[in-house]
Amino acid sequence: MLREWTNDDLAVMQELFDDPDVAYRTPLESPFGQAAALRYLRSAQQARHANDRIHLAITTDGHQALGEVLLNRATGSIGYIVGAAHRGQRLAVRALRTMTEFAHTTVALPRVILEIEPDNHPSIAVARSAGFHPSSSAPETVTDKGRTYGLLTWEHTLTTAERG
Repeated sequence: MLREWTNDDLAVMQELFDDPDVAYRTPLESPFGQAAALRYLRSAQQARHANDRIHLAITTDGHQALGEVLLNRATGSIGYIVGAAHRGQRLAVRALRTMTEFAHTTVALPRVILEIEPDNHPSIAVARSAGFHPSSSAPETVTDKGRTYGLLTWEHTLTTAERG
């Protein structure tokens, strides 16, 4: 179950995002304290109102946030994070499938992408399980937080039958 982030989630956002793996693999602030959580929530809310990005909390019960999945409408890219204590439950796969379907059907994006580092094997496994495959695009080189790395593009496209 996915839902909007709220002010009541600030403490859990801090718990989920203030993680060495998240800091290493994402552009999120690190350390991710209370002030960072508030800035992130406000940015997500502004992006939603501007129709730029959709940030949703991943839950199993509609309440307790266990991670996040987001869709950037401009780039057609999806990102996801699952808290360390909640990994291994296929939450990211289910959230990615749901957001991918939303991107294709509601936002009408024929192609959705993920950008994944070549050595991020858990994320690659999520991408494969959700029906994504490597694209033929050249890797993108990114410099963030003092390190330079490549991002491979994975894609999910609608079939001709699915496009109607």
